[in-house]
Amino acid sequence: MNEEHLLRIQAITEAALLTAGKPLSLEQLRELFAEDERPARQVMEHVMMLLESACEGRGFELKKVASGYRLQVREEYAPWVGRLFEEKPQRYSRALLETLALIAYRQPITRGEIEDIRGVTVSSNIIRTLLEREWVRVVGHRDVPGRPAMYATTKQFLDYFNLTGLDQLPPLSEVRDLEEIGREIEKNMQAEIEFESPASGDSDEQTLH
Repeated sequence: MNEEHLLRIQAITEAALLTAGKPLSLEQLRELFAEDERPARQVMEHVMMLLESACEGRGFELKKVASGYRLQVREEYAPWVGRLFEEKPQRYSRALLETLALIAYRQPITRGEIEDIRGVTVSSNIIRTLLEREWVRVVGHRDVPGRPAMYATTKQFLDYFNLTGLDQLPPLSEVRDLEEIGREIEKNMQAEIEFESPASGDSDEQTLH
């Protein structure tokens, strides 16, 4: 395959990623092409390397996450990009981050088990927010009286936090407590380009600033 053909595939791939607004897998990118011109997977992997190199020194980068690849603003430019929007990006309470951390590290885990570890009741708003954001999902029910739901993280969780897998979470041995785990997870958050009105939370939740 000559260089001109590779550059054309790269340009089509870049256009698709800019338009999609979500991560695209290699297979989804390959399916953009008619069957008789569809690049082999190895060729697409090479094209992604070319595109990644082409983004060097620019305000955006090619990022691989759990669901595939996406083009996103580099984190260091988020303060300036954020000024384009009237509303501030959503911030999450310490209680929510601690709950999310427990689900990420101890999954599958029930709400009651989270409450036993944290020593406080888990707000229904927290669970609802995590489900609505599609960061967690119900993966089954514990075989105990009441059959409580068991929660685990999703690909959307990995995508949002710029992770390809749970093995990229900070090792549990490197953090001292749940609050610190929450801060570690928050540090991995990409600057949100979707700016939403902050969701209403419980009055006893402390919002991080």
